[in-house]
Amino acid sequence: MLKHFYSYHVEIDSLVLEIESLEIEDHEKKNLISLAESHVHHAVIDSILSSLKKEEKQEFLKLLNSKNQEKIWKFLRDKIKDVEEKIEKTASEVKNQLLKDITETKA
Repeated sequence: MLKHFYSYHVEIDSLVLEIESLEIEDHEKKNLISLAESHVHHAVIDSILSSLKKEEKQEFLKLLNSKNQEKIWKFLRDKIKDVEEKIEKTASEVKNQLLKDITETKA
């Protein structure tokens, strides 16, 4: 998984293991893992943006682009109550849905 500012709060190893257990080609597994990581990332960013005021969104995106994790976290903690829990909850919901989809595929 790419290192994002929230990587410490989001674990997708169990999802990767499930994908790797599928009976598909290796390049397909890599593609699915990449898609899963992207889906989690977009869900987390959407959740954050949905919690910010209009004028705060642009500032957050600039910080995100700077990749300065310390400044990103300071900004988010100042603007969003319990931001870590919000990120973890969003990522967990996406991950659980993807795990459910994989389980259904195996059946």
